[in-house]
Amino acid sequence: MAFTKGDMMSSLEQILKNNQSKIGSIVPFDMNKEKISVFDFTENNEELEKINMSSVEEFDRYVKETMLLNNATVGIGKYNEDRTIYKRSSLFGTERTVHLAIDVILPAGTKIISPLDAIIHSFQNNDNFGDYGPTIILQHELDDMKFYTLYGHLSKESLESKSESQEIRKGEVIGEIGNIHVNGNWFEHVHFQIITDMLDKKDDFPGVVNIKERDRWLKLCPDPNLILRITNII
Repeated sequence: MAFTKGDMMSSLEQILKNNQSKIGSIVPFDMNKEKISVFDFTENNEELEKINMSSVEEFDRYVKETMLLNNATVGIGKYNEDRTIYKRSSLFGTERTVHLAIDVILPAGTKIISPLDAIIHSFQNNDNFGDYGPTIILQHELDDMKFYTLYGHLSKESLESKSESQEIRKGEVIGEIGNIHVNGNWFEHVHFQIITDMLDKKDDFPGVVNIKERDRWLKLCPDPNLILRITNII
């Protein structure tokens, strides 16, 4: 009997829960030992109204100053958050607002690591204002189930010496966080997303979706914290 998309998500969630000891970090340190600042990028955050969202420098400065005020070394942008910040780019239209990933906010140059053995599914510089910028998608397999992880907003150098189907070992550096001028014009961070089915797409995959289709996409893209395992995301 074929799995439905919902079955695939449920199965993958259980597989990831059952294999926690096999999963590594996506950064070269334990984020649970760091002070974390969890951001609110919804309409409830009145501070966002004071920012010129079309200015990546101003947006990045707001994020860094907020972390400094909170004495935080790691910032988090939440999964399944209905955001207003995508209005800054025509790429998303007016209805694509739901975030399918977790944003891990760290300085440009921070190394990004594969949490599991993988092969490179695809990679590309999605070079549009508000897009992913340099992007890598890895294919993994656990308990005979294939799934994918997407890393957006990397540096251009992250794409060098890469090839499709290239083998990647758990713990291997796959790239680094890009700066605001190359990462799709966003504050410095990595967009980390789990995908159960690539839907025949390559090099790119929706990370922000129409709120009317929220349930469908959440089934395709389960909570990234199943891999990140950050304990104090609220």
